[in-house]
Amino acid sequence: MQIIDADIIQLIEKLGEHYRANISNRFVRPALLHLKIDNQSWDLIENLTEKPDQVINQGIHLAELYRQIEAAARFVSLARSDLAPTLRLRLGSSLKGSSDRVLLEMAINNFSSNLKLFADLLNELYVKLVEIDTREAAGHMPLYRQMPELQELGHLLVGG
Repeated sequence: MQIIDADIIQLIEKLGEHYRANISNRFVRPALLHLKIDNQSWDLIENLTEKPDQVINQGIHLAELYRQIEAAARFVSLARSDLAPTLRLRLGSSLKGSSDRVLLEMAINNFSSNLKLFADLLNELYVKLVEIDTREAAGHMPLYRQMPELQELGHLLVGG
């Protein structure tokens, strides 16, 4: 099923803007590269956060969106557990004496709350997709129930 829905597109755009500005910005990106995430997952995350024009113009397959959300949720879980506690140690010595020092401090201090907001946006997108999926399934099993990797999504987004 192709998804071409104004609310979904707007939410994907908002998600991408938040990710680029607050999570994968020039200050934090070097630390993100140390997360143990495979290339396929990085590609899925990039497709979700960097390519809204494709979604606007052509729509996107529901299964692909679910895979992108699941990869982004795994990213959130790893970043929360492996990166957030050590971000200051990893990035604190960079830019000493630079005028960007204040911006770096802001990026470090706000990383956990920005990650939580990203997780909340992912969850909101997932819930809206499930609603569409359930409505369109019309008596059949919705796609999200056929994808076992989505069963842990809530745990990945909320932490535990």
